[in-house]
Amino acid sequence: MTIEDILKAAPVMPVIVIEDLTHAVPLAKALVAGGLRVLEVTLRTPVAIDAVRSIAESVPDAIVGVGTLTHSEQFAKVIDAGAKFAVSPGLTPALAKASAQYDLPFLPGVFTPGEAMQARDAGFNHLKLFPAKQAGGIGMLKAMASPFPELTFCPTGGISAESFRDYLALPNVACVGGSWVAPSTLMRGGDWDGITELAREACR
Repeated sequence: MTIEDILKAAPVMPVIVIEDLTHAVPLAKALVAGGLRVLEVTLRTPVAIDAVRSIAESVPDAIVGVGTLTHSEQFAKVIDAGAKFAVSPGLTPALAKASAQYDLPFLPGVFTPGEAMQARDAGFNHLKLFPAKQAGGIGMLKAMASPFPELTFCPTGGISAESFRDYLALPNVACVGGSWVAPSTLMRGGDWDGITELAREACR
């Protein structure tokens, strides 16, 4: 499976922050039940790697990956945990080299046209615009479409239930990343049906 396949698998990629490991599997099942199979578990908590492993083992219909990958040595760890792809807020030479070495579908982040050109020259045509809102949002993506017709984006950061459809309407946007479909309040309350409904609404 390529990063292009992954980005086309669902309109929204939930950006998940898991603080409690017991939430990982029921959260993944709830999102998959609502139609969102591609899950980005951010490496921002102590249990993140274990959460990826639990989802990979227990929710076979999920395409689980990791976000906030910022160091090249993390590639081996996340692959061992069962991650199917990785997302980074930026791109460094070390990350590009590790991506090729480990053959893990990789979505690097960019913020400016110059960074987009550097990523393209490093072999990446599918990019994460991050943080999308601060980078100019829809206006920035429209501006980048003409000089970079070969690039496709997954904007993440500041995207909400109210704005994500406007992003998806752009021809150079494959999907969007967002945390609104997996809010911490519903996770803490164990409202998995509520999360499934948020996922269904995102798929509509």
